[in-house]
Amino acid sequence: MLQDLVLALRLQALDRKIATLDTEIATLPKHIAEIEKRLEAHKRRLEADRSALAANQRDRKKMEGDIQLHQGKMSKLREQMAAAKTNEHYKAFQNEIAFIEGEIRKCEDRIIVLMEQSEPLDKNVKAAEISLKTEEKEVEAEKAKALERTGVSKKEVAEIRSERKTISDQMPIKLYTEYERVRKKTKNTPIADATDGRCSACQIALRPQFFQDLRRQDQVMFCESCSRLLTYNPVIDVVADASTAQQLA
Repeated sequence: MLQDLVLALRLQALDRKIATLDTEIATLPKHIAEIEKRLEAHKRRLEADRSALAANQRDRKKMEGDIQLHQGKMSKLREQMAAAKTNEHYKAFQNEIAFIEGEIRKCEDRIIVLMEQSEPLDKNVKAAEISLKTEEKEVEAEKAKALERTGVSKKEVAEIRSERKTISDQMPIKLYTEYERVRKKTKNTPIADATDGRCSACQIALRPQFFQDLRRQDQVMFCESCSRLLTYNPVIDVVADASTAQQLA
């Protein structure tokens, strides 16, 4: 194979590797942003659970405070009831006391409901806090790993670009210019095989004379359809090769 074509093939392999690494480097910040977003969502859920628990506790305190106020009112009503001079006044105090006792029972019933609700809320908050601490450590470790991988990839890209420069400097300027033109147009696939008289990239049949010239491998040739550099890669007839091998044996 022509040395210029060997250099072009090596250049294509390096360009594909650079493209892969560049994609990986560009993807890593997005990956970090995604895991941080998941962590933030868990933090928001924890805050919602904490808010629900805090609201529950505030309601309980309010109910307990209301009970104390009602009890204070009842004490005063009983004192006033003891000094009542008529049955009507006495019964009026009784009714008011009975109403306040009903309000106290409502508060106590509400406190029981809030206590029943607070238990699972409290468990959720404690479990979420433990889970969040674990996840924060995992996220930090994953971020560190991603950043380390980015550093390694950038170093590798720099090394590959250096090797690429060495190879491109060895290529004829005209060939390298054409290689670059086709590479940019074909997304890092500037070289194709000519298999069975056909370009493997665009699948267009090559002219018989063109294909015969290509088979001699004494010059760099480009597909007349897609402009890719062509390498001659004949189809291997495994059956025929095996038969020939047996005859020689």
